Amino acid sequence: MTRKELPQAGLTLMIYAHACTLHTRLACLLFHPGYDWHTLGSLQTKIKTYPTLYDKDYCITTDDKHCFEPFQPIPLPFVRDSKHRVLYCITEYDPLMDSCNMNMDDWAKLARDIEKHYEQFDGFVILHGTDTMCYTASALSFMLENLGKPVILTGAQLPLSETRSDAHGNMLGALLMAGSGYAHIPEVCIYFGHQLLRGNRTSKTSATSFSPYSSPNLPTLATLGMNVSIAGHHARCRDLKFKAHSAMCPDVGTLTLFPGMTPQLVETFLQPPLKGAVLQTYGAGHFPTQRPLLDKVAQACGRGVVVVNCSQCPHGTTHTASEELCELGVVSGADLTVEAALTKLSFLLGQTHLSVHDVRKRMEEDLRGEMTVESCTLTAAVYSKGTVESCSKGTASNGLHPDGEQSNAITTNHQS
Repeated sequence: MTRKELPQAGLTLMIYAHACTLHTRLACLLFHPGYDWHTLGSLQTKIKTYPTLYDKDYCITTDDKHCFEPFQPIPLPFVRDSKHRVLYCITEYDPLMDSCNMNMDDWAKLARDIEKHYEQFDGFVILHGTDTMCYTASALSFMLENLGKPVILTGAQLPLSETRSDAHGNMLGALLMAGSGYAHIPEVCIYFGHQLLRGNRTSKTSATSFSPYSSPNLPTLATLGMNVSIAGHHARCRDLKFKAHSAMCPDVGTLTLFPGMTPQLVETFLQPPLKGAVLQTYGAGHFPTQRPLLDKVAQACGRGVVVVNCSQCPHGTTHTASEELCELGVVSGADLTVEAALTKLSFLLGQTHLSVHDVRKRMEEDLRGEMTVESCTLTAAVYSKGTVESCSKGTASNGLHPDGEQSNAITTNHQS
């Protein structure tokens, strides 16, 4: 584990009424410390040394303890502009692990634990190492079907024990975005560097910046600065029954094109047991026109391998990809990130009731806001001094529910 990763953890949140005050409750599931002094069970003790993460004067009530069982609640200091008092608790996974060692079994464990506590809490925040956070966020977005509560991943470039660490601000911001009532965004998101990003639209683009993530083809969902700026997000299926999936197909991979790539290399990569491949092509989805290369892709598609065409360029789409690939049965990945394309492919292939034809068809459908199907007008809401004001934000990604309903922009009023 490098010293540049914050704990990987899951944190659950619940809003409840007590007397005349609304509260938000959170529970933290810790995977890896990311700081050299940490031992299993010590994060809660360390957090209580930070006045902005722990309100020592708040009196934990019997009702608080009852609702949190078997967790121990920690009160976050009340924020003047928020609607709720945030209470949270920490549960650590054993063993603690480096995010580089994350695999599909760990994603499944997260999904099952969220499902287990879904009715007890109203949202989840996951503290996660930065290296594979985008893969986990993308995977969870598909595994958590009909999600009606926020799931926010965050972490740090420098560990909490470092004087200049960004861990404190990221954790505090994630808690506030999840539980303070600024907006209800029932999606899997990443909060980092004051920005809330849709998880399956995000890629890590810097190894050293305190803002290491970017969302190249979708605007930021929210920004936490002097004011809280909330973009009109596309809430998805909140009224349908939540379901957590845990089956993921491990027989998937990515292949990045480069000049001079041989047919033998392509053939070797596409051999069984591979069932799905993300082909990272040039520009707007362009592939070499040499017949030997095309033949190897055609043979794989003929065997039932699902091949998805994604661009090596962060911005843009493969909708205008070469006709040769389309005729071979290669699926357009549109503007999917590589992380989203790979995890979506793994998720769909893990649904054993789907045929190869069904998987190919659904790869080109927008399931969780992960790809642009058509443009729509995005409305932004700027939170300032207790008021949300609407303003035009131009065009952005598809805002349709999977069932075709048009989503609505945020028009919530906030009172301090």
